[in-house]
Amino acid sequence: MITVIAGGTGSVKLVRGLAALEKNLAVICNVGDNIWIQGLYVCPDIDTMLYGLANLLDKKRGWGIKNDSFNCLDQLKKTGASLWFGLGDRDLSTHLIRTSMIKSGKSLSQVTNFFRKCYSIPTQLIPATDTEMNTTIVTPIMGDMHLQEFWVKHKGRPRVTGVKFANAVNAKANPAAMDAISQSQAIIIAPANPVSSIGPTIALPELRRELVRNRHKVIAISPLVGATAVSGPAIKYMRAIGLDNSSVGVATYYRDFVSKFIISKQDHDLALQIEALGMLVYETNTMMKEKKDEIRLCSHILKLVEK
Repeated sequence: MITVIAGGTGSVKLVRGLAALEKNLAVICNVGDNIWIQGLYVCPDIDTMLYGLANLLDKKRGWGIKNDSFNCLDQLKKTGASLWFGLGDRDLSTHLIRTSMIKSGKSLSQVTNFFRKCYSIPTQLIPATDTEMNTTIVTPIMGDMHLQEFWVKHKGRPRVTGVKFANAVNAKANPAAMDAISQSQAIIIAPANPVSSIGPTIALPELRRELVRNRHKVIAISPLVGATAVSGPAIKYMRAIGLDNSSVGVATYYRDFVSKFIISKQDHDLALQIEALGMLVYETNTMMKEKKDEIRLCSHILKLVEK
């Protein structure tokens, strides 16, 4: 089995590629960006993974369902409701069902597995924890705010001085996630925002300890090329927590549990610095613009797994 620790749009591209090549695949999903909106429990990274593997994802936006309509949202706006988080009409069905199941006593794992079966997805989708936790962005002027409020409502504009993972220390890691890490041939850290997409999962003490124990099996792919993130506000968050805005900074963040690190060929000059952190470094084209790129990168990764 191969296990991926995932979150965000960079992750779904990698997982799609791996799913095309590897039948026994598990994905540990970020839950730090989950949020209650208009009384509904929304799980952006889990849903992106569900829709991506079910071929329903709106690839242009990187979230939601393709060709969705927004009639409900438009109607709500006419009532004066404050709606800064856009949910499509078809997408709403997911949140309605999830919220109902959660309120009836089902765990997030049970709900996620229900949707996985609905969409006939063979890949295991495992929430990192069933405990509610969230990623909080610290800003000097506007104070602390939920990640979604910062990124969606405020367009990522406020200055960031810190990132916190509320309730992570008290949250219990999902037993299925722990089992996947211990039993897998390899654990792959997706090329996602290291702080907001991977950070909440590795902030779970039990899970991080399990990764450290299995460090020899852990491979990470840098989401940066040079000093630029492939997508999203990774650089802003990295600077806020004192990391260098490069693949060296990402490797430093992962150093205690990653043994193999994949970087872009364009970052060849950084290889020696990353190796000094105790990692084996591999260089390739890490960009995934089309399906063939996903397959190419994942084929490269699977060859490393076999070594």
